[in-house]
Amino acid sequence: MSTTASDQLDLAALKRAIEARDAATIAGFYASDATIVMVDHEHPPSRPQRLEGIDAIRAMLDDVYSRDMTHEMTHAVGGSGGAAYTVACRYADGMCVEVATVLDVRDGRIVHEEGVQAWDEAG
Repeated sequence: MSTTASDQLDLAALKRAIEARDAATIAGFYASDATIVMVDHEHPPSRPQRLEGIDAIRAMLDDVYSRDMTHEMTHAVGGSGGAAYTVACRYADGMCVEVATVLDVRDGRIVHEEGVQAWDEAG
């Protein structure tokens, strides 16, 4: 089975957008009907955070990438129909966040994302 460019996500372009904190460009990688499911200490596996549709996803991206923090995609793998990556984030005050996410991809766009994130506890 051959793989075409449309079967895969452009991880290099996504990395550039994430590290540039470019929410508009990142949003362009999602299909209009995409979903995100995220687990963290506020949203355990039995009650994960769920975002459905590009409007909800764009609002989240605008919020996250407007914060005073850096983002570095530290690992990325991709293939036909899917991809995965990790992002290391650091706020200006030194607090760190680590995100690991797995993606389903259709026609070069993210249609479903599942992730886990953890961050330093204040104190």
